[in-house]
Amino acid sequence: MILLAVLLMSFSLFFGERKESSIIIVKFPSGVELEAEVADTPEKLLFGLAFRDELPPNGGMIYIFEQNGLHRLQTREYRFPVDMIWVDESHHVVHMLAHAEPCTKDPCPMYGPPPEDARYIIQVESGFLEKSGVVVDDELKYTLRM
Repeated sequence: MILLAVLLMSFSLFFGERKESSIIIVKFPSGVELEAEVADTPEKLLFGLAFRDELPPNGGMIYIFEQNGLHRLQTREYRFPVDMIWVDESHHVVHMLAHAEPCTKDPCPMYGPPPEDARYIIQVESGFLEKSGVVVDDELKYTLRM
């Protein structure tokens, strides 16, 4: 698995076309806005926030799945804890997890699945859930930054 990941990264680094990260602005009912980097490359989907030292202020990552489902994520090789928010296709929060610890050795735990189908998972710095006051059933607003 690790070898496949390294080969995939190497291929895309040397032969893939570089593109700027897509950003979705996520607005919470409390008025808090989050700049979420879209996990839209094979590397981001596979590694997420792994190997990063920190997130920018009010930054995060959003995973957009092709279908609703009981999606799960890991924090393998993360360097900081994260909060996770599962969101359905109508942009309502269906599940949250505070302070998912980084995992540095196998086996790493899988976080989720949510109690209901989700289309998106948003990862943010640990403490964001408490700071922003987000709760289950909150409706989030998304805006693609061009």
